[in-house]
Amino acid sequence: MASYQVEWKRSAVKELEKLLGQIIPKIVSAVDELSNDPFPQGVRKLVGSEHTYRIRVGDYRVICDIFESRLIVEIIRVRHRKDAYR
Repeated sequence: MASYQVEWKRSAVKELEKLLGQIIPKIVSAVDELSNDPFPQGVRKLVGSEHTYRIRVGDYRVICDIFESRLIVEIIRVRHRKDAYR
């Protein structure tokens, strides 16, 4: 299996920086794993979108676009679950 390239949108990086320090390493670790397996156990496709998926990391959600044809995972959002889908 080919390795995927993980890209962060600038807005997602800013959201990550605003989070509490203890959750940041868990989120970064989960995102790093996406380069080897972009569809880990528990990943869900968002309704009404073609390439957008969500990954759970505790009470937080990582929203990303996965482009299989170009082998790219683009991180769009990192938010608490109560705010993730608004």
